[in-house]
Amino acid sequence: MKGICGRKGDRTIKKWYRVQKLKAIFILALAVVFSNAVVSYSNTVKLIHNQQWLTYSYKVISQIESIQFTLKDTETAQRSYLITADADDLQTYLAAERQTNSNIQNFKKLTANNYQKQQWIAFLEPKITNKLNILQQEIYLKKNQGLEAVRQQILSEKDNQSSKEIQQLINDSLKAEKNLLQQEMQQSQANSQKAIVTFFIAAIVDLVLVALLYDLLWRYLRQLQQTELALRQSENRLRAMIDAEPECIQLIARDGTLLEINAEGLAMMEVESADILIGKPVDAVIVPEYKAAFADLHESVCQGNKETLEFEIVGFKGTRRYIETHAVPLYNESDGTFIHLALTRDITHQKQAEQKIHEQGLLLDVSTDAILVRNIHNQILFWNQGAERLYGWKAEEVVGKNVLQLLYKDSPQLEDAYLQVMNTGEWRGELHQLTREGKVIIVESRWTLIPDENGQPKSILSANTEITQQKQLEAQLLRSQRLESIGTLAGGIAHDLNNILSPILMSVQILQKKLPDPQSQQILQTLENNVKRGANLLKQVLSFARGIEDKRTIVEIQPLIAEIEQIIAQTFPKSIICQIDIPKNLWYVRGDITQLHQVLINLVINARDAMPNGGILRIAAENLVIGEHSTQINIDAKVGSYIAIVVTDTGMGMSSEVQQRIFEPFFTTKEVGKGTGLGLSTALGIIKNYGGFVNVYSQLGRGTQFTVYLPASTFRDTHSLSQQLESVIKDG
Repeated sequence: MKGICGRKGDRTIKKWYRVQKLKAIFILALAVVFSNAVVSYSNTVKLIHNQQWLTYSYKVISQIESIQFTLKDTETAQRSYLITADADDLQTYLAAERQTNSNIQNFKKLTANNYQKQQWIAFLEPKITNKLNILQQEIYLKKNQGLEAVRQQILSEKDNQSSKEIQQLINDSLKAEKNLLQQEMQQSQANSQKAIVTFFIAAIVDLVLVALLYDLLWRYLRQLQQTELALRQSENRLRAMIDAEPECIQLIARDGTLLEINAEGLAMMEVESADILIGKPVDAVIVPEYKAAFADLHESVCQGNKETLEFEIVGFKGTRRYIETHAVPLYNESDGTFIHLALTRDITHQKQAEQKIHEQGLLLDVSTDAILVRNIHNQILFWNQGAERLYGWKAEEVVGKNVLQLLYKDSPQLEDAYLQVMNTGEWRGELHQLTREGKVIIVESRWTLIPDENGQPKSILSANTEITQQKQLEAQLLRSQRLESIGTLAGGIAHDLNNILSPILMSVQILQKKLPDPQSQQILQTLENNVKRGANLLKQVLSFARGIEDKRTIVEIQPLIAEIEQIIAQTFPKSIICQIDIPKNLWYVRGDITQLHQVLINLVINARDAMPNGGILRIAAENLVIGEHSTQINIDAKVGSYIAIVVTDTGMGMSSEVQQRIFEPFFTTKEVGKGTGLGLSTALGIIKNYGGFVNVYSQLGRGTQFTVYLPASTFRDTHSLSQQLESVIKDG
């Protein structure tokens, strides 16, 4: 293996050196060719520049000579006119004069960029102008003064001096320009010879380079042929490997047409030859509802992203398959873009299994019971919607967590249940569990052990049904039966005690008449008061035990609560704030106003005693209709209209143990001498006698709430009350 890797490494290094050598030679050839081109260009530019200078010098010399010749022609034509006075000579003179001026202007344009020649023409032009003016003056003298005056003018020193200066300037300039022209011709000839030599040298170097490059190119072509052969062999091996791949491999162009597909892909598409698919859109077999998603995936992959998609196809023979494709971008070196390489596998069986599991999960979610599965390490694996509704946690919040830490605070039954389910495979019983809000609930739980394929314990399936309300109703029923038994017993005892106290009271009254002295009267009065107090206590016991014979009328609750509010304001500590919330449209109750007064007084006094340091006492009332579903709130609740009176305090609250016993006769948490324990039991007796019931909610340190439900009076009762009031008004 090391030898193979070493040979591959050597071939890679040699290939790299060969490529670098070719690059270096190619760069050298380019540098030489570029240098030759630069030298040739430079020589050519010099030749062109010399030729331009030669042409320019010829033009300058020609223009100077033109100025010289036209000036001579002008003077010759003027002399001929002076001698012959021929009009044709005058016209020739005038034409030569205009040509002279024109030649001067042409010379200025030709030498516009030559400062030195512009200075020369600027110096020459005034002299030529002056000479032309002299010639014009001579013509004028000829016309007005005759030939003699002209002759004297011509022989004057001024005329001869002007002609000599002009001639000297022109001759000097011509001489200088001809010398410069000669130098430029020599320089041009030298440059031409240099360019010819350079051209031949460059041609020889280029021929050598061409030969060298031809040799390298020939060798490179041979290597390309060998490489192409190796690539063809590698392609054949790769094609064999791809066709042996058990998953479909596709190469998709940017326009969505198929470029390549392996044998497994042909089987998946249900075709015999790739020619049927190559060049065709790949989405032709995709189910219509998935085509948009596949188009988005293809576009994303062609932008250089990796994507995954599950979709459904229909083969050419009609077979439907669910497939999963893993798409990756493949860089296209020809244009720098990406094409789509798809690795696709058939997941039809997997999707069918998932669908079956999903349907089973839906069946579990339809169940109202809380169904959960945990492994033998108590980690939650499954959590249905019934569990979400019962406990308050979503499935994604609890999966993987420890069920003991989540649902149980302290339950001694868990260890026994776990041992039994591991030994027998199942367990059934009641458990106390916690909800997300920390509320304790009671559930009837069924555990079933689920083994793995080897028969070893794998997980535990639990189905839990909440029975909290059922247990509460059972407790209320037991408490009602216990109170009924206690009431029967207390009634018998109270009746016997009342029979015992009656003779004592009669004897005291007789002794008061026979013993008139103050000391005896005081003792007898004390005895009478204690006997009457005992009789009143027995009366409360009898009221609790069998109810009180009362005269019921239609009672309005709002004035009754207003009276209670007045008593609270006058007698309760100022640290207790009373809040009243009574609607104006509150219904009526049929009952004894004195007994109802006693019920409310007992409740507010208990609230006062629960707030020794002050707090808020709130009394509220509302109209309420209890339906079939709401009758589960209390065993004594019945369908109908009720008035709910709520007395709430912010006091010390009660424990669950105390709440179970508060309506028992003679049970009290107050100090000795501050309560008899008959207040709430008497109040409950009155309320139940009216067909009502009481609910209690309390938390230690957070206060207590008593809700008294009293049946509301019917329309017929209210109507009869109105008739009674009308009759009283008429009688009055």
